[in-house]
Amino acid sequence: MLLPTHFTPVPLDKAYRLINHGPTVLVSAAHGGERNVMAAAWACALDFVPPKVTVVIDKATRTRALVEASGHFALQLPTAAMAALTLGVGTDSARTMPDKAGRHGVQWFDVPGHAVPLVQGCAAWLLCRVVPEPHNQQAYDLFIGEVEAAWADDRVFRHGHWEFEGAPDALRTLHYVAGGQFYATGASVKVG
Repeated sequence: MLLPTHFTPVPLDKAYRLINHGPTVLVSAAHGGERNVMAAAWACALDFVPPKVTVVIDKATRTRALVEASGHFALQLPTAAMAALTLGVGTDSARTMPDKAGRHGVQWFDVPGHAVPLVQGCAAWLLCRVVPEPHNQQAYDLFIGEVEAAWADDRVFRHGHWEFEGAPDALRTLHYVAGGQFYATGASVKVG
């Protein structure tokens, strides 16, 4: 599949800004011809140079096995238009529903030179290499990733900043609360 129309590179020194506002993410990974995606509410920026992120990936998930086998994963920021897809891939497991991505309407695309599949329709994408921390991974399901490449939809992220105000509400990122309820990123409050 072709790259999305509004798929614009983000300089690595600005990559932390893509997840600094605490959105729900989609975690994708691939290994041995298999690809999978899951939703995660616990992801955040960790460091600036080189840029690093953290994400909690439960041992019971198929995505976790693919991350451990490949040493890579992607964090993607689903939009309000993707709320049902996000809930579906976060609720269903590929261990019991091997075709879950297709059943929930996930459309994949690949970036030349990178082995991790990405999900169409997101507001941003971060490709990461696992920074091995075996104790944290086993005890807390906590993975650290060094961001190797990042992109954003230029309708909502430009010049190193989120600019949701001028974009359709469907492009706002999601924040998961519980029980199938999300909030979309809201209005800007600028101080100074």
